[in-house]
Order: sequence, then structure tokens, then C-alpha cells
Amino acid sequence: MAALNHCFVLSFIFALSLSSVHESVAARHLLQTIPSLPTIPSIPNLPIPTTLPPLPSNLIPSLPNPTLPTMPTIPSIPSLPTMLPPIPFLSPPPSTTSP
Repeated sequence: MAALNHCFVLSFIFALSLSSVHESVAARHLLQTIPSLPTIPSIPNLPIPTTLPPLPSNLIPSLPNPTLPTMPTIPSIPSLPTMLPPIPFLSPPPSTTSP
């Protein structure tokens, strides 16, 4: 199993080295065939405006005055008693065995 792994890694490295040889030959071929770089076109001269057009005077339209809806009335909460009634003490049930 390990030999198969090593064989796969070696074949992968071999394939990469061959592809890089073809790429370097292709790059050298391209460098030899192009005689010069193309010229960059010049920027045309545009007229410079002397005055700017006026800005509109009313940029933001006026908004209507909003009215809020009426709030409903909240019923009053009843007051809680301050004194709590005593909790009755539960006595244990009587024993079922007779003495």
C-alpha cells in the first residue's frame, strides 16, 4: 500500500515538472514573437466649463404634519393586600397501628 502511495506521488511530481517545461517554452515563444508593446491612446482634450449651472432651490419637498392617534386609557391595577393570611400548619396523619 505504501509503495502505491509513493508511486502516485512520484507520478504527480513528474506530471507537474513536464507541464512547467511546456509553460516555460510557451512563455519564451510569446516573448520572441511580440516585437513591441502597443501604444497607449492619448487622452482627448475636453472643454473646461467657465460657469456652473445653478442648483435647484427646493431640493427637499415639504412633508405633511403628522398627527398621532389617541392613546387608549389603561385600566387601573387593583392594589394587592399587604398582609398575607397565615398558612395552616399541616399535622402528620394519625398512625394506623394500634399499641
